[in-house]
Amino acid sequence: MTTTDPRALLTDMFRAAVASAQPALCVPPHLPEPPKGRTVVVGAGKAAASMAKAVEDHWKGPLSGLVVTRYGHNVPCERIEVVEASHPVPDEAGQQAAKRILDIAASLGPDDLMLCLISGGGSALLALPAPGISMADKQAVSKALLRSGANITEMNCVRKHLSAIKGGRLAAATKARVVSLVISDVPGDDLSVIASGPTVPDPTSYADALAVLEKYGITPPQPVMDHLLAGCDESPKPGDPRLERVSTILVATPQMALERAAEVARKAGVTPVILGNALEGESREVALVHAGIARQIVEHDQPAAKPCVLLSGGETTVTVRGKGRGGRNAEFLLALTVALDGMKGVHALAADTDGIDGTEDNAGALLAPDTLVRAAEAGVNAKERLADNDGYSFFSALGDLLVTGPTLTNVNDFRAVLVL
Repeated sequence: MTTTDPRALLTDMFRAAVASAQPALCVPPHLPEPPKGRTVVVGAGKAAASMAKAVEDHWKGPLSGLVVTRYGHNVPCERIEVVEASHPVPDEAGQQAAKRILDIAASLGPDDLMLCLISGGGSALLALPAPGISMADKQAVSKALLRSGANITEMNCVRKHLSAIKGGRLAAATKARVVSLVISDVPGDDLSVIASGPTVPDPTSYADALAVLEKYGITPPQPVMDHLLAGCDESPKPGDPRLERVSTILVATPQMALERAAEVARKAGVTPVILGNALEGESREVALVHAGIARQIVEHDQPAAKPCVLLSGGETTVTVRGKGRGGRNAEFLLALTVALDGMKGVHALAADTDGIDGTEDNAGALLAPDTLVRAAEAGVNAKERLADNDGYSFFSALGDLLVTGPTLTNVNDFRAVLVL
C-alpha cells in the first residue's frame, strides 16, 4: 500500500465519491442549446442551488428562475433566485416556493425552455399539497413514514399522491420544452423516485399509496385518507402526451461515485470490491451482511485477498424504536461495530454524500478495530446504544463522527469497509 493510514484512505475515498457529483463538474457538459424564447430554471433538492450556480456560470444568454434547497445549502446566484426550506419534513417555505415554481411552469410557451434541476431531497422541499390537504397533514404523514422503516420508493409513492406538483405534474403544467438534469440519490436511479419525479411519468397509483400506509400501520389524517380513497386527478402515466416535450439526463449517480472511490483504492494498492450501488434494507441487517463478507476476507481471502475494500451505496432504512440520535449511516456503522466485535484489520466509514446523516450535523462516522475497546474505556455500551438507535452519541463519545458540513450534492449513502 502506498498509504498506511486507514482513516485517511477511507476519508479520501469518501471525498472522491462526493467530488464525482459536484454540480460544477457534472452539470455544464449536459446543458442544452438555448431556445428561441425564454430560458427559465426551476429546481429542487439539496444540490439545487449549486446546480443553479453551475448553470449560471456556463449559460450564454438571458436566464432567470427559482430553485428551492435545504436550509444551509444555499449558494449565492445572480439571476436565479434560491429559496431555502425544510427537509426531511416539509414546511411553509417549501410550499410557497413550489407554488411559485408551478406558476412559472404554467406561464411558459412552446418556444421557451424550462430547465429543471433535480436532486435528492427535492420531494420534501417541493411541497405543494393536493387540494383539500393541509401542510400539517403532509407533515404528519412525512414524520410517520420517516419513522416507519419504509424505503424511499415507498415514501415517495405516498408523497406523489398527496402532491399538486410531484409525480410528473410539474412538467404536465407547462407548454415549454422541458430538460431535466438529475443527480440521482435513489437505488436503481429510478427517475420517478428521485425527488418524487416532478417531470417524469409516475407508474404508481393511489391504490399503491394506500397499500404503503397499510403495510406500515400508518393511520393518516382524515383529509389524506379521503383524498387517497377518492383517487381523483391521478398522476401522469407513461405515454401521457403532456410529457412528450420532456427530456431527462442523469448527470451524476451513485455508481459513478463508487467507481471514483474505487480508483482511489487502486492507487493506494487496495483492491476495490463494489458490492452494489443500490443496497436497501434495515441498516443493521445490511451491516450484518457487510460484517460477514469482511470476516470471509479476513479468514479466507474471499471474495478478494487482503488488502481490499468493500464499497457499497444505496439507501438503507431505520425502524425507530429507541429515543437516541443518529441517521441510517451511524446506525449501520454501530451495528457493524457490534457484529465485527473488534475483528483485527477491519476499518470502516459510512456517510451520506450530502454531508447530513438523517437530521444530525454529521455526514457519518468511522470505525476501527479498537472502537469497542475505546468505547468500554469511555463507559459507552455499543449494544445498548444500538437498541436505542443512538449511533450519533456512540461515535460522538469516541470522537469518531465524520463532520463535513453540507456538500451541496447528493448521490446517497457511501459505505467502505477496509480489510487490511
